[in-house]
Amino acid sequence: QVQLVESGGGLVQAGGSLRLSCAASGSSASINAMGWYRQAPGKQRELVAIITRGGYSKYGDFVKGRFTISRDNAKNTVSLQMNSLKPEDTAVYYCAAGPFVTGTQAYWGQGTQVSVSS
Repeated sequence: QVQLVESGGGLVQAGGSLRLSCAASGSSASINAMGWYRQAPGKQRELVAIITRGGYSKYGDFVKGRFTISRDNAKNTVSLQMNSLKPEDTAVYYCAAGPFVTGTQAYWGQGTQVSVSS
C-alpha cells in the first residue's frame, strides 16, 4: 500500500501563486507516475499534471504554461508550483500515484482545497 499526504492548499487572489506538495510513503517502489488531479464542484475530476520517475511530464490543456510539476525520487515527493492563478482554478486538488501516466491512478491522497478569489 501507498499513502499520499498533500500540503500547501489555501486561498489566494487571482494572479497569485501557490505551491502544492505531496509525500508518498509505504510501498513506493510500485510508483512510476505521481501527479495532481483536481475536481471543482459539479465538474469531473481532471488531470492537472503528472510526472514519471524518468522526468516525463504531462499537463492538462488548461495549464498553458502556468504550472510546473517537479519530483524528488529519493524523497518520494512531488510538487506543483502554480502561478498566475485564476478563479476557475478553484477546486480540490488531489495527489495521485500509480504505475502509468494514463488511466486511473492506483493511489490517491485526501485532497487539498485551492481557492482563488477574483
